[in-house]
Amino acid sequence: MAVREAAPDPVFAASPADGPRPTGGLLVAAAGLAGLVAAALAAVSTARALVLLGLPDPGALTTYGLPLVTGVGEVAAVLAIGFLLLAAFLVPPQRSGVLDVDGYRAVRTASTAAAVWCVCAVLMVPLSLSDTSGQPLAAALSPSVIISSVGQVDVAKSWVWTAALAFLLAVGARVVLRWGWTPPLLVLALATLLPLGLSGHSSGGGSHDIATNSLVFHIAAASIWAGGLAALLAHARRRGAHTDVATRRFSAIALVAFVVMGVTGVMNAAVRLPVSDLLTTTYGRLVLAKVAALVVLGGFGWAQRRSSVAALAADPTARGPLVRLAGVEVLVLMATIGLAVGLSRTPPPVTTEIPSLTDVELGYDLAGPPTLARLALDWRFDLVFGTAAIVLAVLYGLGVRRLRARGDAWPVGRTVAWMSGCLVLLVATSSGVGRYSTAVFSIHMANHMTLSMLVPVLLVLGGPVTLALRALPTAGKQGVPGPREWIVLALNSRIAHVVSHPAIALALFVGSFYALYFGGLFDLAAPHHSAHVLMNAHFLLSGYFFYWLAIGVDPAPRTLPPIGKLGLVFAALPFHAFFGVILMGTTQLLAGSWYRSLGLSWNSDLLGDQRLGGGIAWATGELPLLLVMLALVVQWSRADEKIARRTDRAAVNDDDADLAAHNAMFAELRRRDSAPRA
Repeated sequence: MAVREAAPDPVFAASPADGPRPTGGLLVAAAGLAGLVAAALAAVSTARALVLLGLPDPGALTTYGLPLVTGVGEVAAVLAIGFLLLAAFLVPPQRSGVLDVDGYRAVRTASTAAAVWCVCAVLMVPLSLSDTSGQPLAAALSPSVIISSVGQVDVAKSWVWTAALAFLLAVGARVVLRWGWTPPLLVLALATLLPLGLSGHSSGGGSHDIATNSLVFHIAAASIWAGGLAALLAHARRRGAHTDVATRRFSAIALVAFVVMGVTGVMNAAVRLPVSDLLTTTYGRLVLAKVAALVVLGGFGWAQRRSSVAALAADPTARGPLVRLAGVEVLVLMATIGLAVGLSRTPPPVTTEIPSLTDVELGYDLAGPPTLARLALDWRFDLVFGTAAIVLAVLYGLGVRRLRARGDAWPVGRTVAWMSGCLVLLVATSSGVGRYSTAVFSIHMANHMTLSMLVPVLLVLGGPVTLALRALPTAGKQGVPGPREWIVLALNSRIAHVVSHPAIALALFVGSFYALYFGGLFDLAAPHHSAHVLMNAHFLLSGYFFYWLAIGVDPAPRTLPPIGKLGLVFAALPFHAFFGVILMGTTQLLAGSWYRSLGLSWNSDLLGDQRLGGGIAWATGELPLLLVMLALVVQWSRADEKIARRTDRAAVNDDDADLAAHNAMFAELRRRDSAPRA
C-alpha cells in the first residue's frame, strides 16, 4: 500500500540550502557517546566489584566490551521507543488509517533500532556469562558453555528474553503500515526493557518491591523522554509535517517523564543507599552525578518550553530553536544513559544489617498474623496500582469539572461509582490486604476476588469512555487527530472486537481462574514480585472487559440486548461456585514450596488456609454478581422509560399517527369479519 508523501513546507522549499538534514550521524554519535561513558565508568568500578564478588578478572574484552555493548544497545532501544512514540501519538496518519510519510519513516527507523538492540542483546549473552564466571570471553563463546549456563545465570536469561522481544519488535515494525498497530508496537518496545529492569540491584534485598517498581517507572520515563526527543529532533531536521503539534504534545509528555524520573530515582536510591554514603562511595557519587544530569536536563526542558514551543506556536515553520536545543539535549540524555549503565555495573555499599527471611523474600517484614487491625492499618503503598488508582481518580475528576464548566451535566451516580472503584483499588493493593496477599493464600484470594469482581464493576458503572468522549475536544475535519479520535479508533479496532465477544470475555474472566490455580501457573508465579503485578493486572482487565459487556454504560463494538446481558451473567455464576467448592475440597497444596520458604510460624496450616481461601472465593464471588443483577434491572427499567418517552414525543409530533393507524387496522379486520361471505 502506498504511503502519501507530505506536502513540502513552502517556507523551507524556497531555500534549497535549508532543506531536510539527515540525523543518522547524530544518533550514531549519541549511541557511541553512551557506550564510551558506560565503558569509562565501568573501568573505574569493575575492579572493586570483582573484589567484592570474589571473581577473577575476565579480561579487557569483557571489562570494556560489556558496558560498551550495553550502552549502545540501550540507546537503540530508547530510539525504537521514541520513534514509535512519534508515529503513534505525535504525528497524524492519513484519513484512511494508513501511516503518513512521517509515521512510516518513524516506524521503519524504529525497526532498524530494534534490530540493533536485538544484536546487542545476543552479544550480551556470552559477555554476561564471561563476566559472571570470570572466564575469558573466548571460553564463554563456546556453544556448549552457552547452552549449559544460560539457564543458570539470571542476567544471561534476561538478555535472551530481551533479544527475543527485540526481534519480534524489529519484524513487527518492518511490516506495519496502519496506524492502529503503532500503539501495540510501542508497548512491545517498552516491554523489551522489562527483563533487565526486573533483574540487577533492584531485584533483591530489602524493599525490592518498591525498588523494582520504581526502577521500571524510571526506565520507562527516561526512555520515552530521551527517545521521543531524538525522534522529534529527527522529524524537525527533515522538515516533517505538523512539527508544531508534535513539539507541543511531546512537551507535555516530557514534563510528566521528568517528574516521574525524579520521584522514582529518589525512591530507588533511597532503598539502596544511606544518605551518609552519597559522598563517601563510588555508587553514591554516581547517584549524585545522575541527579546533576537530571537538573541540567530539566533546565533544557524549561528552555525548550520557553523558546522552541513558543516559537512554533507563533510560527509553525520556526524549527531553528528546537533543532539547536534538542541536539544538545539529546547528547546530554545519551551520556546520562551511559552514566546509568555505569551505575548498574557499580556495586552498592554493603550493609551490615542482617535482613529477616520475609524481608529477603517479600521485600518487607510482616508484624504478625493478619488481624483486622493490621489489614486495615498496616499500609505499604503500591507504586503500580496505588498510583493508578490516584491518577485515574484525578483524571476522572478533571473530566467532570470540564463538563460542568461548560454547563453540561454528568450523573452523580457514575462519579460515585468510579471514585469508589478507585478507592477500593487503592485499599486492596496498598493496605494490609495488599501487604499480606503475597504471603497468605486466603488473603491473596480475597484480594483476587476484589480486583476481578468488585473493582471492575464499580469502574465500569462510572462510564469513563463516555466521559472522555464528551470532555475531550474534537479535532474537526481539518484538525490533527488527538486523544478523542484515538479512543474512537480503539473502540473500532480489531482488538476491541475480539475482547468484546461474549465467549472470549467469559473465557478470560472465568477460565483464568482454573488455568491459573489448577494449571500450575500459580506455583510458578508465587515467588516473583513481577508475576504478582501481572496477575493483579490480569484480574482487573479480564473483569473490566466482562462487565463492560454485561453492565457497561460505555459504547462497545458489540452491544448485547438486556436478555443477552442477563444470560452472560448467569453463565458466569456456576463457574465461580464450582471453583470455590473445588478449592475447598482439594488436598493438593498450591505454591506450597513458596509459602513454606517464608517460615511464618503463625501460618503453619497451609492446607487449612487454602481451604479458607476457597471458602472466600465461594462466598464472596456471588456478592458482586448481585450488584450486577441490580444494575441490570435498573438499566433495563431506564431503557424502557427511554423508549416510552421517545414514543410519547413521536405521538405528540405526528398527532398519534401510529395509534390511529393501529386502530384503523383493527377496524378493517372487524369489518372483514362482519361482512357476508360469498
